[in-house]
Amino acid sequence: MSESAPSREPAIAAADAVKAYVRMNRARLAADGELLALLLPERFGEAPISDLQRYAIERLKAENTALRLERDALKASHASRVQLSEGVRRAVLDLVDARSFAEVIGVAAAAAFVFGADRAAICVESMEGIAAVTTESVRLIAPGTVGAVVGPDGMGAILSGGGELLFGRGGYKSLAAFRLRIGREAPAALYVLGAFAEGRFEERESEAELGYFARALERAIRAWLDLPRS
Repeated sequence: MSESAPSREPAIAAADAVKAYVRMNRARLAADGELLALLLPERFGEAPISDLQRYAIERLKAENTALRLERDALKASHASRVQLSEGVRRAVLDLVDARSFAEVIGVAAAAAFVFGADRAAICVESMEGIAAVTTESVRLIAPGTVGAVVGPDGMGAILSGGGELLFGRGGYKSLAAFRLRIGREAPAALYVLGAFAEGRFEERESEAELGYFARALERAIRAWLDLPRS
C-alpha cells in the first residue's frame, strides 16, 4: 500500500513557494521596485524606488555578512579538528618511539598543549603497596574516583569541573578524563586533561580523538610495565 505525501495548508504551501522564489531570484528582486513594494513592510509602500532598493541591498548585505561569519566559524572548527587529529597522530608515534617508561609519561604530559589543554596527568587510585607519587605528571587519587568520574563501565567523560579532585587544585573549566585499562592487577587509572577555557573538549570529534590517544597510552604503559592485557 503506497503512502501519499502529507497534505499542507494552501497558505503555507504558497508562502513556501514565495520564499523559494525570493531565495533563487534575489538579484532580480532587488531591481524590481514594484515587487519589493508588495513584499516590504507597509511603511515602505509609498517610498521611492531608490529607497526600496537600498533597503533590499542592506538586507542582502546583512544576510551575506551572517553567512560569511558562519562560514568562517565552520572553517575554524574544521581547522581545529584537523590540528587535533594531526597532534594525536604525532603523540601516538612519540609513544611508540619512547625508550623508557619515564618517556611514555613525559609524552602524555607534554601532549596537553597539543590537545588544547593547559595540563595533563595520569591519575592512579591509591591502594596498598603503592608508594606516594611526587611528580606532577602522575597523581594518586582516592579509591573509587575513576568510577565516579567516568561511570562503572564508562571509558571517558567531558566535565566542566572537578579539577580539585583530579589535579589537586581548581581553576579548570574544561576537563577530559579517560579510563586507562592497564591490567587486571593494576589499580584503576585515568588520563586527564584540564583547560582553563570553557567548552574546550565538548565536540564529539575531540572526545573520539583524545580517547584514541588514551587507548594508545594504556598499551604503552602496559608494555613497559610488562603487564598482561586486561
